[in-house]
Amino acid sequence: MRRFSLRLAPSLLLVPALLIAGSSVAQTPDQPMPAPVPPAMTPESPATPIPTPTPAPAAKEAAIEQVPLNPPEPQSIDQMLSQLKRERDPDAARVIANATMAAWSESNSPTVDLLMQWSAKAAAEKRNAAALDFIDQAITLKPDFVGGWNQRATLHFTMGNYKKSVSDIEHVLKLEPRHFGAIAGLAGILTERGSKQAAMQAWERYLDIYPADREAQEIVAKLSEELAGQKT
Repeated sequence: MRRFSLRLAPSLLLVPALLIAGSSVAQTPDQPMPAPVPPAMTPESPATPIPTPTPAPAAKEAAIEQVPLNPPEPQSIDQMLSQLKRERDPDAARVIANATMAAWSESNSPTVDLLMQWSAKAAAEKRNAAALDFIDQAITLKPDFVGGWNQRATLHFTMGNYKKSVSDIEHVLKLEPRHFGAIAGLAGILTERGSKQAAMQAWERYLDIYPADREAQEIVAKLSEELAGQKT
């Protein structure tokens, strides 16, 4: 970051003008006319001091405001997940969760990132075959990239291919067991299938990683009530 410095030009120096006083004393041959004396040298006219330039208060404030803060150091996924587990404020936790998901979506490969973007665009346009083709290529190029498997699992889910989606989710969780996005997807599929007990276990696993998610808390409470009602 560039630091801005505020340099104030010195104010104009006040230079006293030399006032040359004329003399009206009549001259005589025997008495020469006295030489004029500058006013600054006479006791009655002391020399004017040169003022020292000082910065205006507003300029000082501007100089302070323009000093930038050092940007925070990037955090690792482990650090963000640790913060997410401790955070109890839902809004603050959501920021951490989004940052973590974004980190999982970084492949560090321009080619893979481009294929991921093309796949997402094709899926948004309902061109599912093209979307699958692009994401398949991304996974082939980088099979250890958790973001590729998770995106394909999401695509299969939106297409109703739950079995294929679960297969991809399982692969995501092998690569990263703390991937709460994949766990939430698995819980959703289990709920759709009517496997409420397994769904609740998945949501509890999710909340162990992301405890401040109010929506997940409500889902677990509802499933717990439904399961309790089935036992009576």
